[in-house]
Amino acid sequence: MIKKANEDIRKAASEAGVKLWMVAEAIGMNDSCFSRLLRKELPDDRKSTIFQAINKLAKEAV
Repeated sequence: MIKKANEDIRKAASEAGVKLWMVAEAIGMNDSCFSRLLRKELPDDRKSTIFQAINKLAKEAV
């Protein structure tokens, strides 16, 4: 089975009930650009920023 790039980001967003377009908006990016960005594995510092945005959005949704 082929593993998708940035599967950890996709899973974290899904489990938090956050859509990827919402994450894109939160980090100041167009959703189509964000989708393209996720096609290749990101460095840890970039992932950290995205995980922070997911956590913030999840807390705001509660």
